[in-house]
Amino acid sequence: MEGRVSLRWFCQGAGTFLIPFAVDLVKPTESKINNLYSEYKLMGILLYVAVNYVLMFVTLKRYANQIAVRACMLGVVFGLGLTLGIQPTSWRIFGWYWSLLSFFHFSEYFSTSIYNLDSLTLESFLLSQSVAYYLAAMASCSEFIIEIYFFPGLKNYWYISYFGLLLSIVGEVMRKAAMLTAGKSFNHYIQFEKANDHHLVTHGLYSWSRHPAYVGWFYWSVGTQITLCNPLCSIGFAYTSWKFFKERIEDEEITLLNFFGEEYLEYQKEVPTRLPFISGYKLQY
Repeated sequence: MEGRVSLRWFCQGAGTFLIPFAVDLVKPTESKINNLYSEYKLMGILLYVAVNYVLMFVTLKRYANQIAVRACMLGVVFGLGLTLGIQPTSWRIFGWYWSLLSFFHFSEYFSTSIYNLDSLTLESFLLSQSVAYYLAAMASCSEFIIEIYFFPGLKNYWYISYFGLLLSIVGEVMRKAAMLTAGKSFNHYIQFEKANDHHLVTHGLYSWSRHPAYVGWFYWSVGTQITLCNPLCSIGFAYTSWKFFKERIEDEEITLLNFFGEEYLEYQKEVPTRLPFISGYKLQY
């Protein structure tokens, strides 16, 4: 039920993408009214969002309402990002960024509803991140806005933006494929007690990388900044993401060695992490 609720309201929120096209169908011809054309689009979007939230609060029970509020918000951001992303201006890559970001958070929740319903909570949207996460997002937006104002030509290297977009999409697909492959053995948080249904996954993407979900997240993160042609944040995101995953993998592999012992030790020897210069936790003899 939770997955269906999130999907429905994300799609309804993303319907903001269609509002400008609907306004196009009734575009006025009178010159005075035509000058208000952009305002009509904005009013249409605001009205659409307001109607959806009214429907949400009227028709849904409390918990479903909390899911819908988050999913619809992410859908609205996704739709507005797509709307900006098809405009013939340098700002369109900013729209791509917001669509990538909003879809990532929605798909974290929706994927969890498919493979591990028992661990599904509102936290599965990953919206309650650390202060550092939100500061990083603010830094990326600030760099983009400052650079497009002072150095507009920097944001017109389309081949770089397309590469970043592709890198982010590949990273997103890899992460979700890894989550679905691991099933109930995957969790957003490091587990310190082994569950009865927790087993070591070594097939699929896990035969190529010990931590494919982290690999996907790493390249998705860096790809978002390459998409924006943000040179400073591209370097900053690469370093901070690398540092975060290096520490997390080492902490996680300590628990995995406790859970699976020799089986995981052999797996470590056969399969690398696939993250640059990260080998994971090394057992001290």
